[in-house]
Amino acid sequence: MKLELKRPEQCGPICTIGRLFIDGENTCFTLEDIVRPDGVKVYGETAIPEGTYKVIVDFSNRFQKLMPLLLNVPGFVGIRIHPGNTAADTHGCILLGTNSTGTTITGSRKAYDPVFARIKAAYDAGEEIWLTIA
Repeated sequence: MKLELKRPEQCGPICTIGRLFIDGENTCFTLEDIVRPDGVKVYGETAIPEGTYKVIVDFSNRFQKLMPLLLNVPGFVGIRIHPGNTAADTHGCILLGTNSTGTTITGSRKAYDPVFARIKAAYDAGEEIWLTIA
């Protein structure tokens, strides 16, 4: 499975709105922390660096359920794809939503549940899952 996160717009100093594509299909909006210049990282307030990352499904101690986890993100630990609506809901993770208001996303659970179902089905089938962030 091929996931692509395209970051078309920055929400000023608080967040970055993007789009998630699954196997080329525009699936939902994303919200992340702000994109900072190379080499600049502020804990819990910096978007994931551009690149390609392997995604697995494993148990999240924080959320107490199975969730997607990005592996080998430089300078980050425990980066997940999960529900949420604002920059306050993410600590470097990727949030999903059905709509964007410009500085928030809405319909987070409506977006997350079907995306997770697709990721989990691919993972359970032994398919490799990769996320490219651009």
